[in-house]
Amino acid sequence: MAKYKITFKKSVAKDLRDIPKKDVSRILKRIEALAEEPRAEGCIKLSARERYRVRQGLYRIVYEIREEVLIVHVVKVGHRSSVYKNN
Repeated sequence: MAKYKITFKKSVAKDLRDIPKKDVSRILKRIEALAEEPRAEGCIKLSARERYRVRQGLYRIVYEIREEVLIVHVVKVGHRSSVYKNN
C-alpha cells in the first residue's frame, strides 16, 4: 500500500498548543500512523461531511482522506467534549 502524505490545516497548531505536552506526543504518533493506514481500526466516518475521526485518549483527531493524491489532511484536534463544535 502506498504511503499517504500528512498535511495540517493552519489552525491545528493552535489546537495543539492548548493540549498538555505528554498528550501532544501521543497525538502526533497517532497522526503519523495515519500515513500508513488512514482507515485503521478505530476510525469512524463522520456523517456531516467526508471526514473521519480517530481517538487518542480524551482527544479526537478529525481528518479528510484525499485518495486521488494520497493525502491525509488533519482538520482539527481537540478534547472529545469540544472537537465537533463549530467545525
